[in-house]
Amino acid sequence: MLANYECDLHGHTNRSDGNDSPVEYIRHAVHRGVKILAITDHDIVPPEMIELGGGKRQEITAYAKGIGVELLRGIEISCETYIDDVHLVCLGCDWNAPYFKELDEFTINSKVNSYRKLIDLLNEQGMEMTWEEVLQNNGYPVQEQFVQKKMIFELMARKGYMESWKEAKLYVKNSKEVSVKREKPDAVSVIKEIHKLGGIIILAHPYLISEPVSYKGKEMSRQEFIEILIEAGLDGIEASYTYDKTSYSGTMTKDEIKKEVIERYADRGLIISGGSDYHADGKKGVKNPREIGECGITREDFMKYEKLVRILP
Repeated sequence: MLANYECDLHGHTNRSDGNDSPVEYIRHAVHRGVKILAITDHDIVPPEMIELGGGKRQEITAYAKGIGVELLRGIEISCETYIDDVHLVCLGCDWNAPYFKELDEFTINSKVNSYRKLIDLLNEQGMEMTWEEVLQNNGYPVQEQFVQKKMIFELMARKGYMESWKEAKLYVKNSKEVSVKREKPDAVSVIKEIHKLGGIIILAHPYLISEPVSYKGKEMSRQEFIEILIEAGLDGIEASYTYDKTSYSGTMTKDEIKKEVIERYADRGLIISGGSDYHADGKKGVKNPREIGECGITREDFMKYEKLVRILP
């Protein structure tokens, strides 16, 4: 089945918590009829080269273009230690900048320390599991530095403690007994650093940000917090997103959210972005997985934004 949108600006591979290799990810986009695709793995810079087998390697954007997709290399950075789900999709950066090496080291340490503590707390609640089971990742082993929190949620579901990874995420998010805050960078500082490196910053899934927001000692609404990010130089915001297939606990439909985001921000000079947040979850048995191009933007809308056009390969 062809995608709903020709441009999908948010998706993941097995370099973070997705299940497709970068090659599989690109090929699946071609199969779906997607023409512009972003690779935005969690907290890790995008690959420059890909392995094609038989010892052959190719530059990733050239490979994608050769089979019909224009690929944007990006990263999704998790921000704000005390605010859930503040994620910034960053595109078009100087990926060799020292900043990303520093971010990588900081992120690995904070993830491993906090996720190990979470496992201990879950065991205290009677949910028996080990760190080694997390790293086995249901038959897709990962090294410790590549572990993602979603892998813990998936393990909770596989062991029968929760019905799904989404339910597990909400349990961990809302239960004080297993609350562990992973140290994350300040979103405003990330926006400033990414701009220094020539990139653009898009706020991912804004309606997953938990309310009320507690920021720098002040309680505020989600909308007020987004205004702080806009003031800091945010370039765009996701409108079309797969809220119906995530841990979103609000009452609005994804179409209602899209409409509201457009109404609030389309005349603010922001890129109105969109993406499926594809993870190839079907490979892990998820019955209704997100698909590439399920959400996104049209090619016509993409071409309206000079900032996006500028970073096409």
